[in-house]
Amino acid sequence: MIRRFKYHEIDFVKYSQCLEHSEQRKYSATKDFLDITASNLWEILVYNDYEAVMPVPFVRKYGVKIVHNPMLCQQLGVFSRKDDVNLNEQFLNYLENHYLIRAYPFNDGNELRSKLRIRKNFLIYPEAYEKVYARYSPKRKRKLRLDEEVLSHSEVRTVSYEEIKPFIKSNLIGLNKESDLAGFMKIYETSYHLKYLRFLAFYYHNRIINAIAIYSDCNMVALLGTFSDKEYVKLSGASVLIDQALKETIDTHIFDFEGGDIPNIEEFFRGFRPELKPYAIIEHSKKDLFKKLGSLLLKGRIF
Repeated sequence: MIRRFKYHEIDFVKYSQCLEHSEQRKYSATKDFLDITASNLWEILVYNDYEAVMPVPFVRKYGVKIVHNPMLCQQLGVFSRKDDVNLNEQFLNYLENHYLIRAYPFNDGNELRSKLRIRKNFLIYPEAYEKVYARYSPKRKRKLRLDEEVLSHSEVRTVSYEEIKPFIKSNLIGLNKESDLAGFMKIYETSYHLKYLRFLAFYYHNRIINAIAIYSDCNMVALLGTFSDKEYVKLSGASVLIDQALKETIDTHIFDFEGGDIPNIEEFFRGFRPELKPYAIIEHSKKDLFKKLGSLLLKGRIF
């Protein structure tokens, strides 16, 4: 039986234990990550006594609860000791019959019969760095061979949030409004101070020209941001930083590229020869939401 628990009703010890022992384990479903990214606006669906769980983040619009995955939260879905397509379908049906859904992602370990939109993601699994590097594409290896002038005047540093904050704010692209920027920066700042997030910066002539944000938890390292000064894109600082992160972590951690649907981003990530790990996502337009709202109200299932 699937039941719904509001945030204050969740047994977080049982929830964390279920995640820890799940086949689909992801850092993005942990309490800390969802508290940071969803600002505590999330609840869970539970099968029996926490045998399987499904975190459900939401926003409120005009008093109506709408399911929407938070900024920087790529995958959620069902977490269970053994992935079960029948159980996953039960969770999916419950979710669709009881909630208004704008966007909800499953994870790459969830098998589903239902036909949902598929998104791309890329992972590199733990292995000796030398073997990982050997698989890089010839183009990626060339990009990592910096010329003498760049080598002599560049370095990679781990930097603090305060040091990197101005550079990120100046080079964070793809945002629609100022509030989105504030949301991203709050997530970065909180994650950094909780010691989940760190920043690597590529300096050229004592100036930051590239930076990455990497989040570490659940034996995973996730690339939560890549930032570049457009004037220096040909210097390949982003490649150097990702290679450095892999060098430091890949022997013990899964490296999650956190994306790959945009063609030029996909091409860049594929140069490191990761594995394609697609995942399913429910997405509905605003028009669809209005239609669904009336149906759920009539059935008394909206809460």
